[in-house]
Order: sequence, then C-alpha cells, then structure tokens
Amino acid sequence: MSLKSRHLFLAYFSSILLLAVAGCASMQRPQGGPRDRNPPKLLKATPENMTRRFNARQVIFEFDEYFKLANTYQEISVSPAFEKQPEYLTKGRNLVINFKDSLQKNTTYVINFGKAIADVHEGNVLKNFTYVFSTGDHIDSLSITGSVTNTETLEKEKDATVMLFPASQDSALFGKKKPNIFTTTDSSGNFSLNNLHTGTYTIYALKEAAPDKIYNSENEQIAFLKKPIKLESDVKDVNLTLFKQPAQKFRIASKKFDNDGKLDIIFNKRLTDPSIKILYPPALDNQKFVDFSKTKDTALVYFKNMEFDSVSVAILDQNKPLDTVYQRKGLKETFKRNLGLGYNINIDNHLRPYTDLELTANFPLENMDASKIKLLEDSIPVNPLNLIKNPANPKKYTLKHTWKQNAAYLLVISEEALTDIYGDKNKELNKRFTIDKIENYGTLTLKVTVPDTAIQYLVELVDSKKATIRTDIISKSTSVVYKNLFTGKYQVKVTYDDNRNGKADGGNVKAKIYPEKIWISDKVLTLRPNWDQEEAVAIPKEPATP
Repeated sequence: MSLKSRHLFLAYFSSILLLAVAGCASMQRPQGGPRDRNPPKLLKATPENMTRRFNARQVIFEFDEYFKLANTYQEISVSPAFEKQPEYLTKGRNLVINFKDSLQKNTTYVINFGKAIADVHEGNVLKNFTYVFSTGDHIDSLSITGSVTNTETLEKEKDATVMLFPASQDSALFGKKKPNIFTTTDSSGNFSLNNLHTGTYTIYALKEAAPDKIYNSENEQIAFLKKPIKLESDVKDVNLTLFKQPAQKFRIASKKFDNDGKLDIIFNKRLTDPSIKILYPPALDNQKFVDFSKTKDTALVYFKNMEFDSVSVAILDQNKPLDTVYQRKGLKETFKRNLGLGYNINIDNHLRPYTDLELTANFPLENMDASKIKLLEDSIPVNPLNLIKNPANPKKYTLKHTWKQNAAYLLVISEEALTDIYGDKNKELNKRFTIDKIENYGTLTLKVTVPDTAIQYLVELVDSKKATIRTDIISKSTSVVYKNLFTGKYQVKVTYDDNRNGKADGGNVKAKIYPEKIWISDKVLTLRPNWDQEEAVAIPKEPATP
C-alpha cells in the first residue's frame, strides 16, 4: 500500500471510529440534573411595580417559567379590598389581572399573592410576592417588622401567617373574612409588612393547617399583641408568640364502639378529674371499667355485659356533669379480641435497673392464674413468683424480683393463664429480656434557685426528643433529684405558674390573656454513664409581657 493510500485508509478508519463513538454516546440516557428548587421569577410587570398615578384596568405579569395558581381567592388579597373580586387569568407564562371595580383616588393598593403562585413541575412557591401601585402621587411606605416564636419550644416559627387589621375591624379575626394585609414568616421566623398607611392596627399571627387565614379551629396556634400599634413611623422588633388556646366549651370530639367492643370517647380538651357514669342501661354502671389517657382527654369504657343495643354515658369533671353521650350498638353484634400483654421493657428488650416488671393487659382482667406463669432466670425457674395485682386498675400487674445483671430472663404466660372480663383467654405469650447495664444510668441533681417565692414554678426535665421525664412543682429554692436516669442529653423547662394551680395555663385571644410564661434553659445537660451529676439552675425573673 502506498503512503498516500495508507493515509487515506487511516483517515477513513478514524472517521468511522468517531461516528461509532458518537453513535454510542447518543444511545446513553441523559443524566438528571439537580432538582429545581427555585420558584417562578418575575421578568416584567405592566404597568411596572410601584407605579404612581395608576389608572389601568389590567395588570400583566410575565414570569420566566410556566406556573400554576392555587387557592386564588384565599391566597391573593388586595388592600384596600374591592367590592368586586378581580379576575385572575393564566396565559402561558403570563398572569393577567382584570379589575372589575373602580379604584379610589389618591390611594396606595397592595396586592399580596400569598402562596398562590408555584411552578408547574416542582411546586416551588413564590412566597410573599406583592405588587404595589398608587392612584395618586404618593405610595405608602411605612412598615412593621418582627418575628414569630412558638410558646412551647421558644423556637422561631417559619411559615406562620402574620395578619394586620385596622383597629376598628379587630373582630374580623373571628369572622369568615380573611385579612387584606398579611405576610408569611421566613425560615428564620421573621416577617415584614410593608407599604402601610398611617393608622392604628391590631396584629396577629396564625399557624394553621388549612390556608384560609381565619382563626376557626381549636387546633390552630394564635399569637397577638394586647395593645394596638399606632403606626406613624416604621415599627420594628415586634415579637409574637404562638400558643394553642384551650377549648372554651367542652364537647365530644368523637365517639364509637371499637372492633373489640370498648367505647372510645375523645374530648376536645383535657379535664382535671374526669369520671364516667352510665345512665342507660343503669345496671351497666356498676360493672364498667374506664381507662382515661394520661392527658385526660380520652376515655376507653369497657362493659362486662355487652347485651345491649344502645348506651347513654354521662361525662363529669370534678363530679360536675359536662355532657351526655348516646351511642347505638347492635344487640347481637360480635367483636374480635386478642388478649395480650404489654411490658415496661424498651425496644432492645432491656428492663431498667432497680425497677419492677410491669404487665399491662389490653383488656381488663377477671383473673390471672399464677400457676400458669413462669419466670426463668438463666433457664432456672424463679420460685416463689411475686406477682401483685393493681387494686386500682384491673389491666395492670406487677412482678417483683431481685434482678441480676447479665442474667437472661424468660417470662412464660401459658395458654389460658389470663381471663378478661368478657371470658376471653390468651394464647401462650413469651417475653425474653435482660436487665440494662447500671452504667447506662446516673443521678442528676438540679440545684434550682427561684427569683420570687410568691410565684409557683413547674420544673420539667425534657429529653432530646422533647418528651417530659418528670414535672416538679416548687415555690422556693431547692434540689430536684432524678435517680436512675438514662444517660443522654436533657434540658430544663420552667413554667411560671402565676395562679398556682399546678398546670400550664393557655391564653385566650378574645379576652386578650396571654398563656403563662415558659423559660427553657439554653444549657444542654449531658448525663454521663454511672455518674452523680449536679447542675445549678437559676430561674430568671419572669419576662415582661409584650
């Protein structure tokens, strides 16, 4: 082959190779890029934002991507409000607003879009987007800024709605009309209300599940300032503290017969000393068993005799009647039950050192046959078995024993050892466990100093999951001791119990009453294994009411 032919061959081969590589490359699937986390961006507004001497009947917004509108007439507000709602239309990447009402002279208008605008694919919301114009030569420019805090955690609250009402319209919060002036807190809990006119206003914050911006549920959190804001210049550092207002009137939230036959009643508020009385059939009252939740807002009512077609139940608190429940049931209705036990053993099958083994049945027990129950310690039976019935609760038994470290325990509940009030019996139940290591626990002593002996304090120790370990009521400087406490991180939470009733009282927004103040120590207490630890806790003077 000549030199020229060789060069031509190599060039031809290289071309074929490049085409093959390109062909292979084209067969690969495109790699996905990072997820789009950016909301739609405004490119242009016609007329422009902050326009003076505004006289248009239509506004057009052009965005950089396709978008969708959600809850248009709930999220978008105009201040001052129109009698006739504007028309909102989407045309490609444009949002068109057509005004159906005449504009007032020499007035600043603010259109707040709330969370109405989001991109099509990822749903990224364009938050707190506003459009401002004036029909006169002046645009209102006053502002109110601040933050929103959660009462329980004392942490800043994001995505809370901050609402402003003219003082003359303060009662609108409790109506069916959403506010015209509002904004949403950012990720740091801060807010800014802008382009405000001089005047006197009341301010609220609301944390709600449904985006209606109306305080209409006991489950919503509310915040307010007692004194109106007289706005003549910019107002800064407004601190609003959210709380969940206790229900003012007692009512039954739900009631039903469960599949196993117990009557499940849920209240809308926690009670102080609840009790249940069966009104009909009256014979059921003496053979019922009632199990109230720790929070005293739920009652489980068990009936030994299920041969009735309806029941009438009175709910009382501190022996005072609150309400009556009527619930129907099929006379011959059958129920499914699987009698079992729960234990005070953690998920690792460890029992806390120096504690008894607590056995809790899922139904009230008529009998527990101790002859059919065995406890094995390293495969050796423990005799005698010290099993004690709880006289106040037929669902609970206590097994006392001098537990040994490093021993393997097996609790055997033989078949038909348990009989519930319905005559049901258990299948064989086995529970293996060991005693947790002593070195996993320690003693924590809080040396608590109070600032004012005229005030009562509720001292709570909370773990890393914000669960309360224990609550102690004190009114003087003292030591609070926690023995056999699992090693980990803890914080101290204090409620200023001003009315000395032994509980943390919530506020009342209509009566302009704040909840009792809470202080959480900044210091995280780390309890080390097998350690006796002392910590000084100086409760600060109760912060001033805003």
